[in-house]
Amino acid sequence: MELEKIYGDLKDLVSDGSRVLRDADMREYTTFRIGGPADFLVRPASEEEAAGILSYLKENGIPYTVLGNGSNVLVLDGGIRGVVIRIGRDMARIRVSGDRLTAEAGALLSAAASAAAEAGLGGMEFAAGIPGSVGGAVFMNAGAYGGEMSRILVSCRALLPDGTVRDFSKEEMELGYRHSIFEENRGIILSCTLQLAQADREKIAALMKELAARRAAKQPLNLPSAGSTFKRPEGYFAGKLIEESGCRGLAVGGARVSPKHAGFVVNEEKASAEDVTTLIDLVRMTVKDYSGVELEPEVRIIGEKKR
Repeated sequence: MELEKIYGDLKDLVSDGSRVLRDADMREYTTFRIGGPADFLVRPASEEEAAGILSYLKENGIPYTVLGNGSNVLVLDGGIRGVVIRIGRDMARIRVSGDRLTAEAGALLSAAASAAAEAGLGGMEFAAGIPGSVGGAVFMNAGAYGGEMSRILVSCRALLPDGTVRDFSKEEMELGYRHSIFEENRGIILSCTLQLAQADREKIAALMKELAARRAAKQPLNLPSAGSTFKRPEGYFAGKLIEESGCRGLAVGGARVSPKHAGFVVNEEKASAEDVTTLIDLVRMTVKDYSGVELEPEVRIIGEKKR
């Protein structure tokens, strides 16, 4: 199928053609600021648009990749073939009703946490500093500082690959450590509802401020990264293992194991994806030789290597 026709068809499927891009620079759509171009990127603004786009892609055999805020993703240097469906600011509505908060998948976690705080609802404080979208947080059951999405999720609405839209209960989402059923069923998360609790606004604000200060003190927030690079091995802390094995500050090209927190690989100097993957492999090998522990990447690696 000709690229020009795909471009035109995608523009016809959304109410505003400016939400369809060709040769989208994925450095602009990931917090790592790394990656080759995507053939196309489209930003649906509603459940109906997302369903129409997915139906078109499936009917024409066009590969697609779903992306939220791109905060836990490394796009390879060859870019992404097909279409990136970005669920972002065009699907970011947040609504509070009683002690429940419903947010579209493109809403930033920080925005949802702020809306909860303004409504005097506690339970989302842990999420205020996570640089991801609500959809991404559900997809990987994000957590920090003792909190986790699984503890506040009630339900989730998702568009499945067969074109159906259905609601999933918390139990149906099969939430585990950095895992949900959407990794297997490839559902596109559209929105979710969270169960929160009435709390004192000042106490909520104080806790959010405390967690923000702890994050700033310990994490390399001044450099592009994908957050924690590795999952926490059972019984260990990834950052501690990496530091003890001598990998703190280790660099490959423009990528470096952060001297501030060894659990983070940062884009220090225009790093390529190849720099990052080489460094990840080197860290994993070194930690395995030192401790016998096999580190598993938390960052999702997508796209193609540069030819």
